[in-house]
Amino acid sequence: MKKQTMTIDEKLNSVRAGVLGSNDGIFTVVGVLFSVSAASGSSFALLIASLANLISGAFSMASGEYASVSSQSDSEKVVVQEEKILLKKDFKNQKAAVKDFYIEKGISPETSAEIANELLARKPLETVLSVKYDIALGHYMNPWQAAGSSLISFTIGGLFPLLTMILVKGAWQFPATIFATMLAMALTGMISAKLSDGLVIKAILRNIIIGLLTIFIHYFIGRILG
Repeated sequence: MKKQTMTIDEKLNSVRAGVLGSNDGIFTVVGVLFSVSAASGSSFALLIASLANLISGAFSMASGEYASVSSQSDSEKVVVQEEKILLKKDFKNQKAAVKDFYIEKGISPETSAEIANELLARKPLETVLSVKYDIALGHYMNPWQAAGSSLISFTIGGLFPLLTMILVKGAWQFPATIFATMLAMALTGMISAKLSDGLVIKAILRNIIIGLLTIFIHYFIGRILG
């Protein structure tokens, strides 16, 4: 049962990285779109700046996620080695930690001791890791999976406003891009709230407000520089 839970956690970690990557992709590209368009007005300059920012941002996001998850995975592996040594050198305290864990769950000391004895007799390392660190032996976060999820989601998120700006011409160009950005931000806000059991409406409104502020700030900066 614990193995299945950790597998779900690994998948959720990739989804989380994807949502964050998509958010960053939208914000990054929107900032460039509105600042460059306000400063230059050149369609070619807008396209080159946006694409360059999209590509560099996607790889930067992926590399950052890879480094972060790799560090977490390495830390978990170090903990496993430390617990192996403690089981050999200080088994008494390890047993006490397992017993205390079940006592805190509301189980009587006598029953907790029996549970600790049985679990440590069958799977000592797995038991200690689960009780003390909520780690399942052999199940570590995959940095490549998280990096790939960030790379793809960042690109998709950034393409949403970029393609809208490029494809829609004339007076509707900016309104359509703003609408596409708000739609994308609402979607990522909803997904993030669902994943964290948060307030969906609040998350959507927060994302939309941040998106509008991003557009305004970058457009204002572009006008000043232009």
